Amino acid sequence: MAILDYLLMNATHPTADTIFNDLYPSIPTLSKTTVYNTLKLLEEQGVIISINIDEKNVRYDGDLSDHAHFKCKGCGCIYDLPLETRENIHVSGVGTLIITECQIYYKGYCAPCYEMIQN
Repeated sequence: MAILDYLLMNATHPTADTIFNDLYPSIPTLSKTTVYNTLKLLEEQGVIISINIDEKNVRYDGDLSDHAHFKCKGCGCIYDLPLETRENIHVSGVGTLIITECQIYYKGYCAPCYEMIQN
């Protein structure tokens, strides 16, 4: 429950290692294996999602609403971007595709990082 609470309270899209490092001081019996296994179980149960916007690490998100993600190439922060709707798509020659999952990733620079690279 502490891992799920952490994800719900921290919209930073943390890695498993970040979750472990942040929770370990208050839960010294916590192991990395427990964190990884719990994240896997929560994802299998549809309580959280994993996102692969970071080429090096899987990130986790407790927000199940329809939204996209933006990763700053400067500071590495990941931000949620709202999506208006997720509709089924009709593809010519295939028919209607029923969308059950959507992951949209944008990459670029947040305003402070963009300003830094311009100077």
